[in-house]
Amino acid sequence: MQRQVTKRQVQVIQPTIRTGFINAALAPVVKQRVAAYARVSTEHEEQQSSYEAQVDYYTRKITERSDWTFVEVYTDKGISGTTTKKREGFNRMIKDALDGNIDLILTKSVSRFARNTVDTLITIRKLKDRGVAVYFEEQNINTLDGKGELLITIMSSIAQEESRSISDNVTWGQRKRFADGKVSVGYKQFLGFEKGEDGLPKVVEEEAKIVRYIYRSFMMGKTGSHIAKALTEAGIPTPGGKKQWQASTIMSILQNEKYKGAALLQKSFTVDFLEKRMKVNEGEVPQYYIEHSHETIIDPLEHDRVQLEIGRRKALDRHYSSAHLFSSRVICGECGGFFGRKVWHSTDTYKCYIWQCNEKYRQRQRCRTPHFQEEELKRRFVDAYNQRAEIKEETLAACHLGIKAICDLTDLDEQIRMVTDEISVLVEMSRQLIEENSRAVHDQDEYQRRHSALVEKYTDADAHLKALQAERSRRIDMRKSIEWFMESFSRQDGLLTEFDTIKVYGDKWNKPEVKQITSGSSNDQFYKIKKRIMPIRFCIY
Repeated sequence: MQRQVTKRQVQVIQPTIRTGFINAALAPVVKQRVAAYARVSTEHEEQQSSYEAQVDYYTRKITERSDWTFVEVYTDKGISGTTTKKREGFNRMIKDALDGNIDLILTKSVSRFARNTVDTLITIRKLKDRGVAVYFEEQNINTLDGKGELLITIMSSIAQEESRSISDNVTWGQRKRFADGKVSVGYKQFLGFEKGEDGLPKVVEEEAKIVRYIYRSFMMGKTGSHIAKALTEAGIPTPGGKKQWQASTIMSILQNEKYKGAALLQKSFTVDFLEKRMKVNEGEVPQYYIEHSHETIIDPLEHDRVQLEIGRRKALDRHYSSAHLFSSRVICGECGGFFGRKVWHSTDTYKCYIWQCNEKYRQRQRCRTPHFQEEELKRRFVDAYNQRAEIKEETLAACHLGIKAICDLTDLDEQIRMVTDEISVLVEMSRQLIEENSRAVHDQDEYQRRHSALVEKYTDADAHLKALQAERSRRIDMRKSIEWFMESFSRQDGLLTEFDTIKVYGDKWNKPEVKQITSGSSNDQFYKIKKRIMPIRFCIY
């Protein structure tokens, strides 16, 4: 019995909604709302003329068409095309298009639209879903065309690779200039310097006075916060032109080697050419240190002393205070705590200032170090200095012996060399083990055991190397501190007869005028020695 076959019937249901995918001939004739996008990546003069030409070209092109309604030429000047995040004109255009205010976007090329393949495709697909077309003139690509997305993918990938190539060339050029010793400085927010006729930093004396004030105040015991407050109250603008100074800005100035006429180049580098993301250089790429590269504002020795003082304060492992002359400088010989200033009889005629260990009443076992009246503390300071001054030559000789005994680097350098060689051997053994395991089938448990043993040895050796390097840095700093003391102490003549409290006066930001301990012909003796012999240790035996 034959099965009867029924002929299939197909009924076509015509679309009732017109979209951007429908042939324009089928849609009613309406004027398209047309916009254009123009971008230049730099603000150089030749690029500015290109920018103006693009705007003029698209304005005339759109307005001359009777079937087009001119919306706007959206623009971005001096903006890279590798990301859309900071392109205000571009982002405003896309928003207007998605809001239904634009039907067609004209632009010169895929690279003008975006050099990031992902950004290009995501944006075009969003527009396509809303029936908005993008036309790239150079490539003759319409995004609503069936082959449009494939072509755009290819062209935007080429544009992205071109951007990568440009970034690599720029980076190479910068590093070549660094290697040649050519200093690059961001002058807009760099206090004390401007670009000279020879292209090198030139001192701006009025700003240099502020820099010297910052360094001098810090070495007189002030903190970054105190200095920032003083400059703010004086109405001195920050390097960026703001009214409010921050402690971080002060510390940045204090640690900037350019003020001593040197330059450390490539402190940071670009890790992503698309996002323009910067990272602090922690050894990933080379750095270049140039000495005597330009004029100085701060004497190199004074700059080095500031770095030592910064390190000293950090090493205190407790809060540093500059509220009073002896704050954070007088140390309890029994518990190691700082002495603090206290007021006794604050409301009557017996008012006086005393100094005592801040930890005395914070511990169950109170330290036996007594308190001192401020005048007694000053007298002991003078006595401590004079004891050393009376045996000046012996003191300097002892310092020389201390440098030889404590600060010698010979043994450390040899240990560092040996550990470095050991690490190199371990790295090579690990590489060979991994390569051997990839070439042939091995017992994976045995492989993991051997690999873990090498990793453990490497970790221990690396930790040992870092400890040796830290000790080397500590000895170098100690040597500098002793040499700093010796240099200052050798210039002091005679004994101290009295202690005169520091008085700071003059205008709010000019260099401090300081009345100091006087002895012989020197009237600034205390300023020169106070940082060298502090902190004083008072001990009870």
